[in-house]
Amino acid sequence: MQALGVIKMTAKQVLSALREVACEERAAKMPMYVKAVPGGYGEGDRFLGCAMPDQRKTVRQFGDLSRDELLKLFASPWHECRMTGLLILVTQYEAAAKPKNPHRDFECREIVEFYLAYLEAVNNWDLVDSTAPKILGAWLVEHFDERGVLDRLAASDVLWERRVAVLATLTLIKNDEFEEIIELAERLMDDGHDLMNKAIGWMLREMGKRDQQQLEKFLKEHAKAMPRTMLRYSIEKLSREDRTKWMNQ
Repeated sequence: MQALGVIKMTAKQVLSALREVACEERAAKMPMYVKAVPGGYGEGDRFLGCAMPDQRKTVRQFGDLSRDELLKLFASPWHECRMTGLLILVTQYEAAAKPKNPHRDFECREIVEFYLAYLEAVNNWDLVDSTAPKILGAWLVEHFDERGVLDRLAASDVLWERRVAVLATLTLIKNDEFEEIIELAERLMDDGHDLMNKAIGWMLREMGKRDQQQLEKFLKEHAKAMPRTMLRYSIEKLSREDRTKWMNQ
């Protein structure tokens, strides 16, 4: 885009760019993919039919979009507008988090607070999974004293906020910090929603890839009580023999 310093980028321009790469055939398939069907957890969502690589190109084009314009994308009925806006916020966080940024902590905190203030836009699993580890999780790696936000989100009646809490631990897990996912897995063991069982099982699996003993310790204490989906996801990277052993629990 030319004259970025002069021409203000807008949410309307983002929508226009997305419409240029939209595909009706893809749009027709998307509701089943994220359960935006009657009775589904994404019921009512609308789709332009944009592939993720095209959305990421749009993110690079509009990376300096203002907060006010991001809010317009967050409020959009189009799934891809919300995804693109959230991915722009991720890139802004990553830019702010660069070590040489003299205002690093201030700018990162501002983005995290903005993200948490507008979580209603993060209303499907793909939106959660693309943002929670890279914004909230990245922040909490460096701010141990603020990890109480995970407890608050885990206690929410909103499915997506609970999933944000769990997915944010992915960044901690990659930093070899497992306390938070263990606590959340124990706390949300009886959540009941399949998307939560899958998310927790996935995070436990990631923990096991880094420390199999930690995973096995957790399984010894909880395998018998774990929902089957959660258990199955958590043991995917173990040997066939070990998977059979734990599933027979």
